[in-house]
Amino acid sequence: MDQGIGAGQAASDAIAKPFATGNAGMSDGKSILIVEDEAMIGMMLEDYLDTLGYRLHGLATSLDEACMLARQGGFDAALLDCNLQGEKSWPVADILVEHAIPFVFATGGMADDLPTTHAARPTLAKPFTIGAVERALSKALEGR
Repeated sequence: MDQGIGAGQAASDAIAKPFATGNAGMSDGKSILIVEDEAMIGMMLEDYLDTLGYRLHGLATSLDEACMLARQGGFDAALLDCNLQGEKSWPVADILVEHAIPFVFATGGMADDLPTTHAARPTLAKPFTIGAVERALSKALEGR
């Protein structure tokens, strides 16, 4: 059963343990860029990626930093927070599309707020669980 972010350490441990073994083959050590301006969520995502067998490429906390890292490439997929310090992450998404890098939007709001050019992209609703992150990244990375 999935629990939200604030569900406590015991629930978090219970969720993470089933994923700690056996899922590394699914991720094949793929490198993920995290674009997230909230430090606690960024740290949680880093832990989730590690548990799931992904490698952290980098953690961008601002739109400028995210655009720079997206242009540089060198990673397999990205998790994009839709709202970065009051700015939308759509320019980052546009760069990722230009470079054919798959990504997932993380949103605390409604998925229908996405621009029509990105409306079909996988989304991850906050608060999210390790299982939801795994499913979203697997969907984004299908065929890669």
